[in-house]
Amino acid sequence: MMTPDQLEKIKFPIGPFMPKENISESELHGFFKTIEAAPGAYRTITKGLSENDFKKTYREGAWNIQQLVNHVADMQLLHFFRMKKALTEPNYKEITLVDIPAWAATPDCLGFPIADSLNMLESITHRYLHLSKSLDDKQLEISYHHPVRKIMLNQKQAISMNAWHVKHHLEHIKIALGAH
Repeated sequence: MMTPDQLEKIKFPIGPFMPKENISESELHGFFKTIEAAPGAYRTITKGLSENDFKKTYREGAWNIQQLVNHVADMQLLHFFRMKKALTEPNYKEITLVDIPAWAATPDCLGFPIADSLNMLESITHRYLHLSKSLDDKQLEISYHHPVRKIMLNQKQAISMNAWHVKHHLEHIKIALGAH
């Protein structure tokens, strides 16, 4: 039986997401590098895995590796979508939410090979980064409310959340594979 501290460390191996009030330009570039490296990291860690490996989880009751990879691709699309809405719709004041557990339980997440999700992650990441890097200071300050997290996020903070997210689930896969 795990202690609450041990469970928390497995749930949040890099710690929970905590948005910084002020993000420097060098920190922002670090987030870009993390996001840019993510598709390759996910390809590398999943290369050669067996069907049984894809069913491994990082803790009891958690998503398996297949669901994690599909989830990361889905959420990369959602991050891109949110940014585009924030940039193009002045009335976009509350972040678009989805039922994440329900998305992870759809047939494409449960039983479809991850190759398409890895391709999707790579393609969306390229588009997302191109758009993110093109934002000027005023656009980087466009913010919206995240009702689940109960916080306001500007675009710099949303980019930092994206970087945290891809690292967070990569660590989950490492734990599931016993490589942590």
